[in-house]
Amino acid sequence: MRQEIPYKIYLEEQEMPKQWYNVRADMKKKPAPILNPGTLKPVTLEELSGIFCEELAKQELDDVTACFDIPDEILNFYKMYRPSPLVRAYCLEKKLDTPAHIYYKFEGNNTSGSHKLNSAIAQAYYAKKQGLKGVTTETGAGQWGTALSMACAYLDLDCQVYMVKCSYEQKPFRREVMRTYGAHVTPSPSMSTEVGRKINAEFPGTTGSLGCAISEAVEAAMGQEGYRYVLGSVLTQVLLHQSVIGLEAKAALDKYNIKADTIIGCAGGGSNLGGLISPFVGQMLKGEADYEIIAVEPASCPSLTRGVYAYDYCDTGKVCPLAKMYTLGSGFIPSASHAGGLRYHGMSSVVSELYDQGYLKARSVEQTEVFKAAQTFAKVEGILPAPESSHAIKVAIDEALKCRETKEEKNIVFGLTGTGYFDMVAYQRFNDGEMADYIPTEEELKKSFATLPKC
Repeated sequence: MRQEIPYKIYLEEQEMPKQWYNVRADMKKKPAPILNPGTLKPVTLEELSGIFCEELAKQELDDVTACFDIPDEILNFYKMYRPSPLVRAYCLEKKLDTPAHIYYKFEGNNTSGSHKLNSAIAQAYYAKKQGLKGVTTETGAGQWGTALSMACAYLDLDCQVYMVKCSYEQKPFRREVMRTYGAHVTPSPSMSTEVGRKINAEFPGTTGSLGCAISEAVEAAMGQEGYRYVLGSVLTQVLLHQSVIGLEAKAALDKYNIKADTIIGCAGGGSNLGGLISPFVGQMLKGEADYEIIAVEPASCPSLTRGVYAYDYCDTGKVCPLAKMYTLGSGFIPSASHAGGLRYHGMSSVVSELYDQGYLKARSVEQTEVFKAAQTFAKVEGILPAPESSHAIKVAIDEALKCRETKEEKNIVFGLTGTGYFDMVAYQRFNDGEMADYIPTEEELKKSFATLPKC
């Protein structure tokens, strides 16, 4: 007989993590250092502090400290929407007629509709503590920009967001939420920055990419006194803040003596996936447990499954430090038909190194199949999922159907990063049968790989 588990497993407020977990501390082989694009030498704290807040720069470079205390001000903010529930998907299990037990960690119970707020409030807090006037950033689907605008409004900081142009046009409501919270939102690439003008000249009519938007946001920060740049994914400091997701998920599972067999997360830049898997990978690194971990990425932007592991620029304008990561090339721009976020050309250096060492697997999925999975989930679980999250849902369903064939009672855990209520243009295209699957050709990727820096 199955153990009866509540539909939603909630932790008590006092059970909420009081520290972030830095998985790099337990990695025997550390991620390669980030490099100064001018000297090609490891970036120093002083150099990085010219772009990021000083405390965040320290977190970015620290691969020794395992745990960082979460400041009380951030903990108090977290209490507005954390701990978030770990939900047993009984209805989905019944729909699939599977013996698998499916759980999802739901991060959409805040106005931003996603997990991004976990790091947004941390980065805004350190900017405020440093006495800055404001911050600049980029956003793809808009979840990060929304989260940061909320955090900045809470702390009375100016917030300037460069939003990937196709998302700016496709997601007006996400844009308006940011503006409601006081953020200034600019479609990227724009004509208001030098790098934006350069990208527009080189790629006329481009719909933009996260790499483009990052370049513009960095230029904007460095050109204004009292401003710093903040980023919603990819960076190790972001994975550190997002570790609250995995720490809560593991605590909820432990509460009912449940061991996950398979852990699944969507993978764009690595913030959700890295945050979800951190404590589980930590156990694997220390030889305490074993898990199957699957990173799911879009077939239209397949950095892990088709990229190369090399040093590359973190942005299209080549003004940011270089990171060793699985990359498609900093000039790679996903097709405009791509729905949702997960459109970054590279993958977190931490996730990349763990993948290279074999601690996780990767799969790429086509977006029409992703939206079919989203529709199935919405019909039985009552939540309209974000397109990003739906990549994880697709593979969770696939794994559950395998269990139906093998009659195996696996515990499958996936990250439901957020809700899709601001993604209705994408859902409309799917419902109208207008959604297409675009997969980059080998020729396109070879052309992009040829631009990688020689490090």
